[in-house]
Amino acid sequence: MAITRDKKQALVAEMSEALQGAKAVAFARYAGVSVAEMQELRKQARENSVSIRVVKNRLVRVSMSGNDIFKGTDTSSLEGQLLYAFSSEDEVAPSKVLHDFAKTHPALELAGGFSGEGLAQSAADVTALAGLPSKSQLIAEVVAQLLSPVHDTTNALSGNLHALLDGVESKATA
Repeated sequence: MAITRDKKQALVAEMSEALQGAKAVAFARYAGVSVAEMQELRKQARENSVSIRVVKNRLVRVSMSGNDIFKGTDTSSLEGQLLYAFSSEDEVAPSKVLHDFAKTHPALELAGGFSGEGLAQSAADVTALAGLPSKSQLIAEVVAQLLSPVHDTTNALSGNLHALLDGVESKATA
């Protein structure tokens, strides 16, 4: 069934808005993915603040050409049945969601992505991004590194205090 002109304009406006606020976009081929699997993917995406959209590639190109950031971006990789994952919060989340889902569902194949700066990314780039730790993991690692000297100092002082108390106790019993 053909999409009406008004519906196409609404989809282009919706995609333009999603692209405007996106820190990253990843896309994948989804031919062979069942409806149940697609619902599972959407659920995992929502849990990670990622939105999934299935839109015709031509409409995505029109949306990108109307966006200042994505106007000059190479869109030659937008071929076949693609689904698009957007995140306005995390640069790694769309890649990670699609990559993790593709591990258990071989019908989904990463095809590429776009950075928040409008640069096209290959499937290998998106896979490499998916291997990075999440934003919350990086924050936790930084906090652990910052607290490491405090813990080391506390442990050193605690050890000296125990040795002192052991010495006092041995003198008291002698």
